[in-house]
Amino acid sequence: MTDVLETDVMAALKQVNDPERGQDIVSLGMITGLSIREGHVGFAIEVDRARGPKLEPLRRAAEKAVEALPGVLSVSAVLTAEAPPRPAAQPAHGHAHGAPQAEKPAVPGVKHIIAVASGKGGVGKSTTAANLALALAAIGRKVGVLDADIYGPSMPRMLGITGKPTTRDGKTLEPMRNFGLACMSMGFLVAEDTPMIWRGPMVQSALSQMLRDVNWGELDVMVVDMPPGTGDAQLTMAQQVPLAGAVIVSTPQDIALLDARKGLNMFRKVNVPVLGFIENMSYFLCPKCGERTDIFSHGGARKEAEKLGTEFLGELPLDVVIRETSDSGRPIVASQPDSPHAKVYKQIATRIWEKLSGAERKTPRIVVQ
Repeated sequence: MTDVLETDVMAALKQVNDPERGQDIVSLGMITGLSIREGHVGFAIEVDRARGPKLEPLRRAAEKAVEALPGVLSVSAVLTAEAPPRPAAQPAHGHAHGAPQAEKPAVPGVKHIIAVASGKGGVGKSTTAANLALALAAIGRKVGVLDADIYGPSMPRMLGITGKPTTRDGKTLEPMRNFGLACMSMGFLVAEDTPMIWRGPMVQSALSQMLRDVNWGELDVMVVDMPPGTGDAQLTMAQQVPLAGAVIVSTPQDIALLDARKGLNMFRKVNVPVLGFIENMSYFLCPKCGERTDIFSHGGARKEAEKLGTEFLGELPLDVVIRETSDSGRPIVASQPDSPHAKVYKQIATRIWEKLSGAERKTPRIVVQ
């Protein structure tokens, strides 16, 4: 296969002119974030926000120019714009900062979108998201996974999916699939060791396209593996996506719970209901002697959930089997569905589905949100 060089891509894009500015998009400095992986090309076109809706023909022209190069297998171009200035002041009288969920554009065919989030990295959020998605599928739901961690996508590896997305109509991508899940991730479009040196607006555009320019089909639940933290990308995702709820993952120790609290407060500020807390790495059982050790303390997430008026959904141990199965692309819910740990994930998934579907309203149980 002919190697695709950056110089060739830029030369092709130099033949595409901005119709209003009268120069080519390369000379105008509009091309950013160019990545090339085994014939798959991706880049962003920076435009003025006010012109964005009119420049879809420019985006398509840029894609076609690169598609014509020898060795190019696919091209993904996104329009991106700098974010507008934020309002000088928020509404008074304690009104919520976020827009009502109904005002956010829905994803056709997707009934519920939930975010799996953490205030910090390293707490097993992606492992939890993958196993929760599989657990929701195991209880009979149609499930998709959106890997929203642009800078550190992990779902391709965790779900054992390789290859590149295809398109039937040249406009929408077909999601990748394994274990009965539909999945989309930036990890399918760029090499695993390629650093994503993208600014916030570019990330937002990529997320929007992975969400709405993918043929997700009919889904009961879309699980979004959120980036760790509570920065601009996370806030934008929470504000622009019609989330039905968020699940907060934390380890038991105080420093992790402090960050988890920030994550919960972020979702509440944008009117996203928090479905509950999961305590990951809750304890360690020695595989040889069976002795239990609370390496990161224990029960902190349960206490924090009670303090913050949300539900404690369950706890998972620090277990080498959970780690090994995730690293090998065979998450424990799929590879060992009858194991005790898989059963806990399924119990949590069942509770989440009850909350999403409104089944809990049929019982006298009351959960303060």
